[in-house]
Amino acid sequence: MTTLRPFTCDDMYRFNNVNLDPLTETYGLSFYMQYLAHWPEYFQVAESPSGEIMGYIMGKAEGVGDNWHGHVTALTVSPDYRRLGLAANLMNYLEEVSEKKRAYFVDLFVRVSNQVAIKMYTNLGYIVYRTVLEYYSGDPDEDAYDMRKALSRDVNQKSVIPLDHPVRPEEVD
Repeated sequence: MTTLRPFTCDDMYRFNNVNLDPLTETYGLSFYMQYLAHWPEYFQVAESPSGEIMGYIMGKAEGVGDNWHGHVTALTVSPDYRRLGLAANLMNYLEEVSEKKRAYFVDLFVRVSNQVAIKMYTNLGYIVYRTVLEYYSGDPDEDAYDMRKALSRDVNQKSVIPLDHPVRPEEVD
């Protein structure tokens, strides 16, 4: 049975099998440590009965006023454990944490080419809020969708009214 548990410092030495996926954004150790120190409740691991890391989610709470929201910084599942609903379970966990923090919505960024992820997020109730031009570095740079899901505090669903024009990364708040 899969266990969801808080991410620990020791996990940074054990999650390479998950991070080697070409669609997974990887960061320096200090970045992971910053999230672990500031938003530990948003950093969870899915672990197999044998102790193998199957996937993880890393996020944070940010914004002010009616822009207060949960943000998914990274969500990834090892190829060996895909199509088991782990990503959906991890997303549900982050949404629950965001609800407890009285967030208006949860958002995330996804490559426009990552159709599998876009379909999964859409099935979980997320919408494309806006396109962020050249968000991901590469050759060439790639656009991202900023996808959002309103939470119960956003009674009028204002946070998920899509923008009708793309934005540049420096315009993202």
